[in-house]
Amino acid sequence: MIVIGIGGFLGALTRFYLGKWIAHTYLWATFFINISGSFALGFLFALQPSDWLWHFIGIGFLGAYTTFSTFGFESLQLLEQTKWKQAIVYICTTVLFGLLFAALGFLLV
Repeated sequence: MIVIGIGGFLGALTRFYLGKWIAHTYLWATFFINISGSFALGFLFALQPSDWLWHFIGIGFLGAYTTFSTFGFESLQLLEQTKWKQAIVYICTTVLFGLLFAALGFLLV
C-alpha cells in the first residue's frame, strides 16, 4: 500500500533528524525514540483507527520511526566494548519502558 510507504518515508526522516537533534542533548537518542514510538503506537492502537490510518501511522510512520535494529546494534556495541553494566541497563530499560509506555499510551485513551 502506498500509504505505508509514505508513512515510512516520513517516519524515517523524523527519526533521522530527531535522533541527530536529541544526540546533542540526550545520551540515548534511540532509547527516547523507541519509547516515544511505543507510547504513540499504544495510543493509536487504543483509538482503533481506520485501516488506512493504521497502515499510514502505525505500520508506516511508527514502524520506520522506531528501530529495533539500531537498538540491537547499539546493545552489541556496548557488549563488545565490555561496558557490561551500561549494556544491561540499556537493554533492560529499553524493553521495560517500551512496554510500560505502550501500555500508558493505550490506557490514556
